[in-house]
Amino acid sequence: MAARKKSSEEVRSMKKIEAIVRPEKVDDVKSALERAGFVSMNVTEIRGRGRQRGLKLMWRGSEYLVDMVPKVKIEMVVRDGDVEKVAAIIKENAYTGNIGDGKIFVVPVEEAIRIRTGERGEDAI
Repeated sequence: MAARKKSSEEVRSMKKIEAIVRPEKVDDVKSALERAGFVSMNVTEIRGRGRQRGLKLMWRGSEYLVDMVPKVKIEMVVRDGDVEKVAAIIKENAYTGNIGDGKIFVVPVEEAIRIRTGERGEDAI
């Protein structure tokens, strides 16, 4: 049976979610996403800074600036209809109420292709 060709709207109905979170919150976020059925993700240890421009710490009586703070980036590609749910799960489970909790970015995905099978679009995610 021949595969049906997808319209351009069907192929483009995906979003990439990039969430920058505290390292100590990654397991909470990952577990909550898995419980909700979202298991596909990439996790990368990164360093960065936001408005706070790093941290001032004391060590042996001397103050020093940690310019780039350790963070973790979680990347996922999801269907358009799942974006709000995934973002809410990340926000709820990454939240501490303190400066540096992170950010969530949502970016359109033009196409996805599963290398092993050649599946495209939502079928590939």
